[in-house]
Amino acid sequence: MVMNLAVDPPERRGRRSGPHPVDIHVGSRVRMRRTLLDMSQEKLGDALGLTFQQVQKYERGANRIGSSRLFEISRILDVPVSFFFEEMSSEAASAGAMTDTGDAPSADSEEFQCDPLAKRETLELVRAYYRITDPRVRKRVFELTKSIAADQSNTD
Repeated sequence: MVMNLAVDPPERRGRRSGPHPVDIHVGSRVRMRRTLLDMSQEKLGDALGLTFQQVQKYERGANRIGSSRLFEISRILDVPVSFFFEEMSSEAASAGAMTDTGDAPSADSEEFQCDPLAKRETLELVRAYYRITDPRVRKRVFELTKSIAADQSNTD
């Protein structure tokens, strides 16, 4: 018995141009966790036996991360593999809705812009906040920030 294992040609599979939405999401989660740990792309690359440029491509979603590599990254960044798939948008989870041109939305489109919680500025702020060792001072900074945000939203 011979099994036909032929794969549909790209034009029949609805081939996408640009990174897949899941790859973009997973890459952004790698970047977020690496940044929270204050680890450089070069240091992560060294731990993986890769160049920092390859890490950059993973983080942008330009290159897909294989399962064994993702497992290795999860161990280095001290998170479960499932961490990289958490908080995924419904568009990415459904393999990326096709646009009317037949292409997947690009990483630069509004729908795939970084979540404010994944921005470098936010990550650095959180890291700095937790470096405040006195819990009373940290609580006061927290309350001050909430107060400023409330005042800002009341004036808008």
